[in-house]
Amino acid sequence: QVQLVESGGGSVQAGGSLRLACDASGYTYYNYNCIGWFRQAPGKEREGVATIHTGGGGTYYADSVKGRFTISRDNAKKTLYLQMNSLKSEDTAMYHCAAPDSVAWNGPCPRTPVHYKFWGQGTQVTVSS
Repeated sequence: QVQLVESGGGSVQAGGSLRLACDASGYTYYNYNCIGWFRQAPGKEREGVATIHTGGGGTYYADSVKGRFTISRDNAKKTLYLQMNSLKSEDTAMYHCAAPDSVAWNGPCPRTPVHYKFWGQGTQVTVSS
């Protein structure tokens, strides 16, 4: 069973920063695959925040976070990161990392949650204005 474990969430004031981490060492298909960050706020649908290809390094960012968030990975540690700067109240949500049920992924990483089968429990980010 694939296990993804997020950490690093917390409560910050607007303008602050947080760095999320996702331990993906339990993801068998980590190499040359997609992995990403998604978030869900109360009463809203889950949305893609950022994705990265573990092989080629290609990234995707939602328009709402471009220029503020940076996704990265440490392949030796099989760990995914999300550096979040200039946080806004609208960034408040539960943040999950997720990975697809595929041996490998060719082409751009998918941006929508439906393509990702394995999910972590999430880490809460709360930004107060």
